[in-house]
Amino acid sequence: MQRTPLLLTLAALSFIPTLFFYMVGEEGIYTISTLEMWHSRQWFIQTLYGINLQRPPLMNWLAIPVAQLLGWLHVLIAIRLVSALATLGMAAWLYWLCRRLFADKDFALFATLACLSLADLLLYRGWLAYTDPLFACCTFGALATLWVSAVARQRGWLMASVLLIGCALLTKAITAYIFYATAIFVLLWQRETRRFLLTPASVLILASALIVPYAWLSSLPQTSGQGTSMVQEIAVKLSAGDGLGYLLRLLTYPLENLFWLSPVALLAVYLLLRKRVTQAEPQRGNFRTALFIAGLSILPYWLAPQGGIRYLLPVYPLIALIGARIIWRAGDPARRLALNWFAAAIAFKFLFALVLYPYYQHHYRGENYVTTAHQIAARTAGYPLYGRDLRSIGENIIGQIDLDRLPLEPVKLPPASWDNGFWLGMTPDELPGTLVEKYTVAKDDLYLICRGAACQAAQSRGVFPVNEPLADR
Repeated sequence: MQRTPLLLTLAALSFIPTLFFYMVGEEGIYTISTLEMWHSRQWFIQTLYGINLQRPPLMNWLAIPVAQLLGWLHVLIAIRLVSALATLGMAAWLYWLCRRLFADKDFALFATLACLSLADLLLYRGWLAYTDPLFACCTFGALATLWVSAVARQRGWLMASVLLIGCALLTKAITAYIFYATAIFVLLWQRETRRFLLTPASVLILASALIVPYAWLSSLPQTSGQGTSMVQEIAVKLSAGDGLGYLLRLLTYPLENLFWLSPVALLAVYLLLRKRVTQAEPQRGNFRTALFIAGLSILPYWLAPQGGIRYLLPVYPLIALIGARIIWRAGDPARRLALNWFAAAIAFKFLFALVLYPYYQHHYRGENYVTTAHQIAARTAGYPLYGRDLRSIGENIIGQIDLDRLPLEPVKLPPASWDNGFWLGMTPDELPGTLVEKYTVAKDDLYLICRGAACQAAQSRGVFPVNEPLADR
């Protein structure tokens, strides 16, 4: 176990290179929305191209002061830094939980390393500029403090859990309360924790957890509609597809998750199948509680017709705890084998972060987004630029254009009547005007259209591939 602290340090350090990648996936959403919030000073509304996204803004709130410190040209780094620190914070909650429940520092470090070594967390979701890591940190922190408060009969931690679950809602979605209710349901099945949770003072504290969603979703005029939007997103995940596709999902979902939650999940299953878990569980009640909370939390996402593994991020630490506990009970040889696998995962992360992904971004997707954005920003300099592109590639390019045009207003929808400037869209005929240029990036097309004096400026900065007005449509 002497290697565990070193491997934990290396796992944490492995997130540093990922801060400097080009934009990935839908990271443009939070890059653009954070810039727009800072520029408009509309602190309660998260917008994309000026359109209210009906999403809570805690991620933006945390990223803005970091971007102010680093400089707004580095806003993507600021948002990724929030995500990476949230991932490490989630791992820290797991360490604290294990110390309180199992009273074994070595196991707590081992379980924390197992969590940070999860393939999906280590290689991808743990650093992306999405809300998922912060949502998971707040939600799991709420579960951990709830659990410890019930076991230790400490109402201070119960109040902390209420605050954390409110932060989870302000980060992403009301589904945080489903995870929270699941943990309460499991704890109520146990006599000792039930006695504490059903005392009048505890019930009052738990009831106060409803204050944040009520105040945010019902009382603030700026946030009206977010509750409906959250419910609609859940309804979309529950909408059924074709029967064969659903059956295939039921069969493949556990296998897919087993892969992305490796190495700890895969190794734990292997040891169970080989019947190498020979040591009795001294903390049987705690292990069983973790198993039930994780299992009941996963079940709805498994049975839902739609949904990916990222929705399970709040219970990743519990999955790591369960897998680590199984490995721990298989004895020293299994622990050493697990440490070797964790070390291999971390070594691959450095190879991925320093060589493989930078190569991919240079040759396929990433650098070409930035190059295209620079070209469009130069072509449109000095004139209003409007746009709306809901594809990830368009969001990433426009996010970079916003940075190139600082301190000008970010790209938004045009006013009802505009007669001078540029429009960047997904099709050549979204708005009437003169086609300046078609950009093809990673097999997707973007169209730059001009009106008024901007057309003469565009002409002087490059030859129009198509220089005839598009018909009004």
